[in-house]
Amino acid sequence: TQQDALRLGLVATESIRKEDELVASLPFYDTDGSGLALAPQLATKLVYKDKLPDGYDGWTGDVGLLAMLLLNEMARLNVDGSKGINLPTRKDGIPSLMSAWVTSLPSPEEMTNLHPFMWDEDDQEVLQSSSTKKIYRLLDDIEDDSSWLDENAWSLDRETFPETIKLQIGDSVEERQCFSTDGFRYAVSLVRSRSFFVDGSLRLLPYLDYANHDDFDSFELVGGGIGMLWGSAKGALLKSGKSLREGDEVCISYGPKGGADYLLDHGFVPPMCKASSSGGAVTSELTFEVDDTDRFRDDKLDILEYETYDLAPMEPTQVFDVTGGPPDPAMYQFLRLAKLGGKDAFLLESIFRKEVWGFMSEPVSEDNERKVVTTVIDACENALKEMDEISNESGSALSPKMQLCALVRESERQALDRTLEYVKQEAEALDLKEYYQERRLKNLGLDSDWSPEDDVSFGGTRVPGGADYDW
Repeated sequence: TQQDALRLGLVATESIRKEDELVASLPFYDTDGSGLALAPQLATKLVYKDKLPDGYDGWTGDVGLLAMLLLNEMARLNVDGSKGINLPTRKDGIPSLMSAWVTSLPSPEEMTNLHPFMWDEDDQEVLQSSSTKKIYRLLDDIEDDSSWLDENAWSLDRETFPETIKLQIGDSVEERQCFSTDGFRYAVSLVRSRSFFVDGSLRLLPYLDYANHDDFDSFELVGGGIGMLWGSAKGALLKSGKSLREGDEVCISYGPKGGADYLLDHGFVPPMCKASSSGGAVTSELTFEVDDTDRFRDDKLDILEYETYDLAPMEPTQVFDVTGGPPDPAMYQFLRLAKLGGKDAFLLESIFRKEVWGFMSEPVSEDNERKVVTTVIDACENALKEMDEISNESGSALSPKMQLCALVRESERQALDRTLEYVKQEAEALDLKEYYQERRLKNLGLDSDWSPEDDVSFGGTRVPGGADYDW
């Protein structure tokens, strides 16, 4: 169905009596891509197998790989003759469904109002200063990947990878950018707004992606088995969050995210992410790194790479969410290591190498802890200062895009203000924390004053200076 405010959506074709009931499903067919679903590995292992180097990993990650698959699907529909790579080969009836889905997607012109990646530069600049999650960084990733792809694949074979294509949209033919920087940015914006992380992978799920978001009475898409004529197959399952009548809209949850993530992914900010007296799902990001000038940098990078988490070594730059409550313990753990120095540097010795990351989960010393909280305070204050440079006007007088920026700004400001208040209170009570040396002495049983009764040997009591040795 099509609605003026939401463009496209799904409706129930029959009554659904209870929540958690299966409404729709879509098989993956990950190995050969013979169905509708698109997954990143289809780009590297099938469609672009001979065009990309082994281990290709662009800055845009799986989103970029799905965008390349989407561009290929568009090129295959070129009205002047199919372009792109004629893969994957699909089951009977699937190509027409794929064609209908591709041509139903928002046009580049529509996306200039629907997604920040397609906004004009002035509006993007306001969003850049309205959030700690920087849109320019994401746009740079898109440009870097598209430049590499153009130089190493697209420009080498323009017959296969044309810069523009023509699509039959309804009764008219529209020319659109395809294998170009603008085409790639358009495809990335579509993928970010329509993809779902299901069964361990980011995926494009045609037709299921028509489902709109609802903060309440809705579930995220999940993976599971789908009954087929010949058995079962893995796929995505859409379940109802409440009972529905025939004709009711079927909604899903796009997941727990902050306002900036919703805007940069889906192009809107849901009510649950708006600042309020109760807090809502307000979230902001803080970025920290091991200083390039740190004299112990090599030791710290070695610990982050080999002694933190076996399956996911940590990078020297880390991003953490702050929600206005107690800071993430992982953030403090990273910062304690990043700020380790002075009299605490002995913990970086090789004898502690296997244990030091665990030590960082608790306060090391008052000096180290003060550096940690000061770093967090400075990060919050700098982020708030940047937001102060943007007009704090809000309401209907603003354009729709500026209203979205204001919603994100207000939400993140609330998260930062509350985090700042919490950490400042913590900074005033550093003397009440228990630090490494105290914990170590306690573990050795050396944390109390000595008395004769504490030291008994062979049933006797030792008195200082009272030994009677026969030398």
